[in-house]
Amino acid sequence: MSRSTLGNPQNTIEILQKYRFCFQKKFGQNFLIDNRVLDKIIRAADIRKDDMVLEIGPGIGTMTQHLAEAAGKVVAIEIDKNLIPILEETLDGYKNVRILNEDVLKTDIKKLVDEENEGKPVKVVANLPYYITTPIIMGLFEDKVPVISITVMVQKEVADRMQTGPGNKDYGALSLAVQYYAKPYIVAHVPPNCFMPRPKVGSAVIRLARYEEPPVKVSDEKLMFAIIRASFNQRRKTLANGLNNSDKLNFSKEAVRKAIECLGKGADVRGEALALSDFARLTDFLVQEDQSRTGNI
Repeated sequence: MSRSTLGNPQNTIEILQKYRFCFQKKFGQNFLIDNRVLDKIIRAADIRKDDMVLEIGPGIGTMTQHLAEAAGKVVAIEIDKNLIPILEETLDGYKNVRILNEDVLKTDIKKLVDEENEGKPVKVVANLPYYITTPIIMGLFEDKVPVISITVMVQKEVADRMQTGPGNKDYGALSLAVQYYAKPYIVAHVPPNCFMPRPKVGSAVIRLARYEEPPVKVSDEKLMFAIIRASFNQRRKTLANGLNNSDKLNFSKEAVRKAIECLGKGADVRGEALALSDFARLTDFLVQEDQSRTGNI
């Protein structure tokens, strides 16, 4: 089936009926049926002929066709075995596409990129199942997969959380984690009628351009994220209470008080008032305090 017709709702219905395909709620399946949105995604992802694209959740191959025409190579990971025969038909003739019937959360993506692209950075494009958006994106970053950018369709409120800053109600641990690794930019808002079946919520396409180096330097990255999570676990609590009550941190109340004082924010400051640079400074101060207490300096 040609690229010009697959994004058409009627043709999507026809091929689903041909294979007697049933949508499975457990896989969060919502197929895009709007070619204008597909074109926006391809443009935003800046796909070129020398790129390898990793697509997560190709569905019936609607976006995969667009990617295959723009990129040098496409590797698409699809968890639903019932979609594999459909993909074999819709992608017939595209010699630069490889389909893997796997669970992306159980796949060694770094190894896959090494094997398929000689370890060179790839571009990730996906219409993600909303219930696994965060683990997929954070897995790509934390596992140090060589990625240039991630252009994904996500729930609108998740996109808002990823790109917002301190003081906003959507600001939280996800905002800070994403912004440590990448520069987020919302490309487009996508209404429910662009999908089959229609989701109950609005969606957005967001592009995350990976930083070569994080925008802040911190002595202990893992500890910083533990501090961030503790700060937002109970949003109504002050930063001091959040850090003191966390079973993942082991700092004295005095060390926490001094660290917050060094930020010059006041004792009653909450986590949502702190920028990424503040969390890096807080972490460095607590590391120094701990080292001086244990005599490791």
